[in-house]
Amino acid sequence: GQATEAGWTTIGGKIPVNTSGGLKAKGHPVGATGAAQIVEIVKQLRGEAGERQVEGARIGMAQNMGGTGGSSVVHILARED
Repeated sequence: GQATEAGWTTIGGKIPVNTSGGLKAKGHPVGATGAAQIVEIVKQLRGEAGERQVEGARIGMAQNMGGTGGSSVVHILARED
């Protein structure tokens, strides 16, 4: 979409998405996908994501679906200073 074409979803963009490369980049570890998403968000919020670090990360969101879309979970994590 337009946001992607404009570079908004890159690590240095307005709304960084899939900073770790997404679940396919991890081999899509079925059953552990949600945990992998949360680990990435925690690393971002702590400033521990190395070359993937989003400068000034304060809020992260993960969404995951189970089965054939029978369940969906959203987590929103925020940094408190």
